[in-house]
Amino acid sequence: MTITAGDVAKLREMTGAGMMDAKKALTETNGNMEAALEWLRKSGALKMAKKADRATAEGRVHTYTHSNGKVAVMVEIMCETDFVARNQDFINFCQDLALHIAAAAPQYTSRADVPDEVVQKEKAFHVEQLKAEGKPAEVIEKILDGKLNKFYEDIVLMDQKFVKDDAITIANLLEQKVAAIGENIRIGRFVRLTLGN
Repeated sequence: MTITAGDVAKLREMTGAGMMDAKKALTETNGNMEAALEWLRKSGALKMAKKADRATAEGRVHTYTHSNGKVAVMVEIMCETDFVARNQDFINFCQDLALHIAAAAPQYTSRADVPDEVVQKEKAFHVEQLKAEGKPAEVIEKILDGKLNKFYEDIVLMDQKFVKDDAITIANLLEQKVAAIGENIRIGRFVRLTLGN
């Protein structure tokens, strides 16, 4: 199958991948756009894993204030070089991330950041609720996994669906940016302020 420049451009626009990565994904998947998207996701995850140990001593503290002036976000995003920290693609990622935090109000960056007592309290609540509904123990365990995943999706930044594209999570968005920019990127601390709270 012939892969056109338009196909490559379309895939790049959808994923933010580099031109050569997009072309390779289409070549590897015989021009199948959906398969190419999946190929890039897997490739991005592999690239991200390879880069994960690299130091992130540069980056930026990005701020966002919502148009109504009642919500503001400050987020720390690290990268490997000051060149990337000044790159418009990286700055746009910082803006998208800050906007997402303003809209979705996550409480923690990753699942590892959620205190164990918070998780145990959530589990106990659902177990009691499911027992009251008369669910058998083996069914409760399966349902509990789904309830906990939903709980994490509500409060953990990396598990949340991206507000500008609910087909991907923030973790997926980060993978895409690592693949497109070619450096390790790490989301650090964030603060979300609302007027009166």
